Amino acid sequence: MPITESIPLPTFEELDIQDVNVSQPVLVAAGPYFGKYCDQQSKEYMLCRLEERDPRKCLNEGKAVTMCGHDFFRKVGQTCLDEVERMAKCMEFTHTDCRLIYCKKEQKQVAKCMEEKMGIKRPPYGYFSQLRVHESSRPKPKSFATEFKDQNIGIPIDFEEKVSKLNKGDGHNLSSGNMD
Repeated sequence: MPITESIPLPTFEELDIQDVNVSQPVLVAAGPYFGKYCDQQSKEYMLCRLEERDPRKCLNEGKAVTMCGHDFFRKVGQTCLDEVERMAKCMEFTHTDCRLIYCKKEQKQVAKCMEEKMGIKRPPYGYFSQLRVHESSRPKPKSFATEFKDQNIGIPIDFEEKVSKLNKGDGHNLSSGNMD
């Protein structure tokens, strides 16, 4: 979408929100649980982006996802900090791409802690790519399809009568392509 002077942009105050400051290894270690914890907010944001086709209209939904992230990592810091940090350090020091394959023991400890202390089970493989229905309280946006004011312009008034005569077989057979 090209930006021109006529397009209003959000102010800095509208865009100002504290980022979730966690490192990549911590995000990878807690990522599936973070996704599950903030699932409703994330789906609402993505639905808004898809329906509105204008990111400016979805600022509040994006802020809700960020605030949910703050809440999640605050709770992780209070309950499972040691387990997540242990797994993050393992991933960081065993492989440059922070892969999980070398840290299965730590991964099991994180899963156990998240389930016992936070009540979040690790989502199964493919959970986030499955089709799921999301009910939204936002009003449906206006359709982007072209709306025609008078759909019958150029169609004769007796058009339906002529079509019904053709279908009844008044010597014209539409199925054979025979039109007189």
